[in-house]
Amino acid sequence: MAYVPPHMRHSKDNQRPSPSPELPPRRRQFSQSPRLNLSSIYSKDAVSNWFVVSSHDHDRDHNQLHPSLQLRPVSLESSDCNFKQKPHILVESNQHQSQGTHASRNPWEIVAAKAIDYLLSSFENVRTELKSQNPQSEQIKPLLVARFGKILFHGTFAQEERPTMRQLRRSFYTSVPASYMEKMTTSLPLELGLEPDHTEKELYLVKLSDANRPESTISCKCSIIKEQNKLKLYKVELNYVRHMVTDVSCPAKNLDLRLMLCTKRIIAAPKDDEIQCIQKLIDSAVLDENVKGGLRWPLGKASSGDRFSVIGVWHTITKAYVGPSLRLKARHADRFDFLTSTGESASEVSLKLKGIVSALQVQKVDTALISKMLEDTIKLLWDKFLNCDDFLG
Repeated sequence: MAYVPPHMRHSKDNQRPSPSPELPPRRRQFSQSPRLNLSSIYSKDAVSNWFVVSSHDHDRDHNQLHPSLQLRPVSLESSDCNFKQKPHILVESNQHQSQGTHASRNPWEIVAAKAIDYLLSSFENVRTELKSQNPQSEQIKPLLVARFGKILFHGTFAQEERPTMRQLRRSFYTSVPASYMEKMTTSLPLELGLEPDHTEKELYLVKLSDANRPESTISCKCSIIKEQNKLKLYKVELNYVRHMVTDVSCPAKNLDLRLMLCTKRIIAAPKDDEIQCIQKLIDSAVLDENVKGGLRWPLGKASSGDRFSVIGVWHTITKAYVGPSLRLKARHADRFDFLTSTGESASEVSLKLKGIVSALQVQKVDTALISKMLEDTIKLLWDKFLNCDDFLG
């Protein structure tokens, strides 16, 4: 079936309410519930933090907005963003922009200095998870990922008010315009010396709940057998586990930054009865480009026994570029969540920081080396990935 990529719509990557930004990040305790984020969950010791890097490097209570910063409401064109009120983004006022930069340090130095301790401590939890894995049943792979978008702030307040950041909930808005995607898949890979990892890849991800694993979501990666208009199952994974999420508002740039340390879990040897049940669900799927996510199931066919049920689908078209220390991924994703009956389409860019993860996995970690690698990488992100002239107008 020929696939036409979804029209440009925007997505939001919601996260749970964050700790107050003027306090050290809290270790987050999450209850286990079958109604999970379809792509990831948080470890019991996960760290989430947020801070601002502006042209005015100042030490102050970040719960209060610096006079150089303003919250500006934005209108999102996507029909999938069902916000009750307009979200806000953080911008620098024109008055303070005209006064020039007064920071005593470069912005990438500030970000690296704030993030390094959380990265090192969170990776110790990853190391514990790696030691506890059973390679015969599950393979665990650590990932450090940079994502690009805009941090949205949600809350109700009068326009003349300057609310405390404690009053506002955050979400990370990830969909980027076509011009940015074009840059990420043409000139930038050449400039960074990245080679195409594969030709454009089209996949369906079928998300399943498992009564035997209520704390996890199963993701079934499927290619397409075009001659039969059917799916072919080739990999079964559990949803990612997040260990660290650091959000950085960059009001002097067009885009904001998210750094995320997580672990990817692949089911190495599913049991025969599990595969049979999962395969039955995959075989029952009907490809339909007129529905969100691109897949539907006949009545009564979206569950298998009392164990597995379809809770979401993703249709993705991805281009990837790889180098010794980086892997760039540009993805169009069309998603549907069966639990909430909501869908979204997004064009997203992420960067896997392979070199830093390799340096973290050695037996004796060189913290000075990791700090330098992180600072150099964030400088690259600042210079090459956070500029997008037509993002959010």
